[in-house]
Amino acid sequence: MKKKSNPMALLRLVPYLLKYKWWLLLAFFLSAGSNLLALLGPYLSGKAIDVIELGSGRVDLIKVAYYCVLLVGFYALASFLTYCLSILMVHVGKSIVARLRNDVFFKLTLLPVNYYDRQQTGDIISRISYDIDLINTSLSSDLLQIATSLFTVVGSLVMMFVISWQLLLIFCVTVPLSIYLTSRITRRSKPMFRARSAKAGEFNGYIEETLSGLRAIIAYNREEYTTGQFSRVNQETSDAFYKSYYYSIQGPTMGLVNNLSLAAISVWGAVLFLTSRITLGNLSSFVLYSRKFSGPINEVANIIAELQSTASAAERIFKVLDESNEPADQKDALELSEIKGQGAMEHVDFGYVENQLVLKDISFVAKAGKTVAIVGPTGSGKTTIINLLMRFYDAQKGAILIDDHNILEVTRKSLRLAYSMVLQESWLFYGTIFENIAYGKPEATMEEVVKVAKAARIHRYIESLPQGYDTLLNEDAINISQGQKQLLAIARAMLLQSHMLILDEATSNIDTQTEIEIQKAMLSLMKNKTCFVIAHRLSTIQNADLILVIRDGEIIESGNHKQLLKKQGFYHQLFMSQFN
Repeated sequence: MKKKSNPMALLRLVPYLLKYKWWLLLAFFLSAGSNLLALLGPYLSGKAIDVIELGSGRVDLIKVAYYCVLLVGFYALASFLTYCLSILMVHVGKSIVARLRNDVFFKLTLLPVNYYDRQQTGDIISRISYDIDLINTSLSSDLLQIATSLFTVVGSLVMMFVISWQLLLIFCVTVPLSIYLTSRITRRSKPMFRARSAKAGEFNGYIEETLSGLRAIIAYNREEYTTGQFSRVNQETSDAFYKSYYYSIQGPTMGLVNNLSLAAISVWGAVLFLTSRITLGNLSSFVLYSRKFSGPINEVANIIAELQSTASAAERIFKVLDESNEPADQKDALELSEIKGQGAMEHVDFGYVENQLVLKDISFVAKAGKTVAIVGPTGSGKTTIINLLMRFYDAQKGAILIDDHNILEVTRKSLRLAYSMVLQESWLFYGTIFENIAYGKPEATMEEVVKVAKAARIHRYIESLPQGYDTLLNEDAINISQGQKQLLAIARAMLLQSHMLILDEATSNIDTQTEIEIQKAMLSLMKNKTCFVIAHRLSTIQNADLILVIRDGEIIESGNHKQLLKKQGFYHQLFMSQFN
């Protein structure tokens, strides 16, 4: 995908801002009011100084007190309006970021499976958390600062022109110099902020990967190696952050330019005062206005560095939002109903990468209500067949049928509702055991859940827990064993009223005897329903109606258990190797 420039990434946030245009309009008036009141301060300060009679030393204390009271009152009111403005912008920023995070998360649910094959989980998490948090900070503080600075700069410029246009000529040199230096520094540091965001995603990805595999790391005594790898990734991330800030020297550079301009104002102002072309009070007011004028420019220079970081974050966010969704169903796509459960593949070719086929000329028929087992060496393409049946991917060649309907002409929702699925890696979430089993059928009753739990041979274990079905599973369900996880996942699949069942190494973490019992229970519950089973333990699929033997992406043998053993072919070798 072609990368968008940083300014374009920031501009794409404008539609989110416009949804809160009335709040932003109120923020505009609050900012204008607070800044106009604050701009009266230097003017009143100059008036108070001019009350002093030079030479005689006499002072009209009543006038001085009058100006000071006005000064305090205006500053207090300006501070109150600024406080209200800050609260308002925090609310707007929070609302925009919540909407943006919802959009990203919703988008993630629409993306095809192959997107997650290409992305690190930690990097996706980094985009939806770290990158959006950066945008939140920018919207709630940087945007407010820019708006405030705009009023301050314009107001100060007008007041300085009214006081002395001669002194204002100094800024004709310093302002262009500031703009030139800022643009040069920004162009140099922009790629570094993009690299910083990318490294932050890589860092989070490594953390997620390491923590999820911590047991394996300890078991293989790879703690020292993993720590070394972490140190490397951490150092690279730290260096990326350091470089992005080290080369973003807008603030110090603008500070130098502003101090030079103040020195010039002091010298030129003294000359004008000695020639009676400006009063001491006006000179004092001009100096204060020059600080108000230069201060925001200096702050904006610092904000530009932050905006580059925000823009890089926005690029990463909108790159997700720009990803292509899973292809839409055909306009006249059929909604499956009264499913019989017959499936078939006709001369299917498929590869995850172009010109690298994983499946070659796959053809078979799974009759309704029958069990089809798919066996073969690791990497032969067994799980790929399941991915195609569920239409996680589309075949490059051939046709896949369900009840004689090409699945390309069927809605994905109705197709996937036709299946219930149990994978080798059982997914459970933070919630009660009841909620995990009833995940696919939220309206399920306790009686229904208990029934499938008994069939999956997990009911007795659940009842032994202090809180039974209300037991809370923690993150990744690490408070139960892998085998118990799979039993819960099998119970969840049993609960669905699907017409077809997919078991992808679903009983790999269960002892053989329990596995046989579960399959018997499942066959009784899934009576008259089609089952696709992937298994390495061939003893568990001996009763399958059809066994497909896959090697190197091709079906080399097919038939039932007895027929395949009689052929004395590759299946016979696989079967005998598990018992000899």
